[in-house]
Amino acid sequence: MSTQFKALIIDQEGEGLKREIKSIDQSYLKHGDVLVKVNYSCLNYKDALILNNGARLVKEYPHIPGIDFSGTVVESGSDKFKKDDEVILTGWRVGEIYYGGYSQFAKVNSEFLVKKPKDLTAKQAMIMGTAGLTALLCAFAIKAREELLLGEKVKDVLVTGASGGVGSIAVMILAKFGYDVTAVTGKKSNEEYLKSIGAKTIINKDDLDKDPRPLDKGLWDGVVDTVGGKILANALAQTRDNGIVAACGNAADIKLNTTVMPFIIRGVKLWGVNSVTASIKRREFVWNEVAKVINFELLKQSIKTIGLEELIGIYSKMLKGETSGRYIVDVNK
Repeated sequence: MSTQFKALIIDQEGEGLKREIKSIDQSYLKHGDVLVKVNYSCLNYKDALILNNGARLVKEYPHIPGIDFSGTVVESGSDKFKKDDEVILTGWRVGEIYYGGYSQFAKVNSEFLVKKPKDLTAKQAMIMGTAGLTALLCAFAIKAREELLLGEKVKDVLVTGASGGVGSIAVMILAKFGYDVTAVTGKKSNEEYLKSIGAKTIINKDDLDKDPRPLDKGLWDGVVDTVGGKILANALAQTRDNGIVAACGNAADIKLNTTVMPFIIRGVKLWGVNSVTASIKRREFVWNEVAKVINFELLKQSIKTIGLEELIGIYSKMLKGETSGRYIVDVNK
């Protein structure tokens, strides 16, 4: 049996990076104790940054990027996993400091893996990926107001960057929870789609991308913010008493110019979400919730399946804001 397989390799070339699909041997893989035959990966914003210039995340070259994958265990040096177990990996800096999922095989630390729930396919797991996991963590943070914190029932929620991977999945989950979802997008062409997956109202991002007041009219019980900057500052100012704002992205700006007023006058909670190092227990919980809250048939129209070769041409479009929905990578295509 051949131990050769193909992978997308990035390497330094002068001041920039070169990206190519290469045939390599399994001995090339140098991290971890579990060897996985990869079925699918996906393209996240962080992947696009890494493919562009390493994003100061990659420490050694040559490198195999891809922060997510789903697949089947081939060999295991861990008691937790055995041959033929179906697994999911997201985060843990795989694809950054460890070789990632843009490859037909991956070798990773067993502590990074989660067993795939039986009611999900390997492809569905990557339709979710880091974006879906992040959306789930954000949505459950909003739900915490009424369940964990024993506060009033959530009714009105806002999702910023709703056309993106995290935002669109968050819209669907929050609508499934029974909340009235207002989606923020700068893409008019996506409005009907956002309504089809559960958004009740659509507003243009320009309405929030302005200098915020310390406090504004309270409109939201909860907010999922994927963009940061002025939009997050306005969302905080518009959050009602004891509301929760789950912040998970900085697509607009890393800066946050706000005051203490939403926090000390209204008791607003700013809940940071980092799915990269979420605990295994937390991951297992939310992955097992996926089949209950995600309608994959509805998501179908926003999913594009590509091969490793096509990745090289698409990542730059994502960085320019010219993509929408989710790109799933079939590494065996």
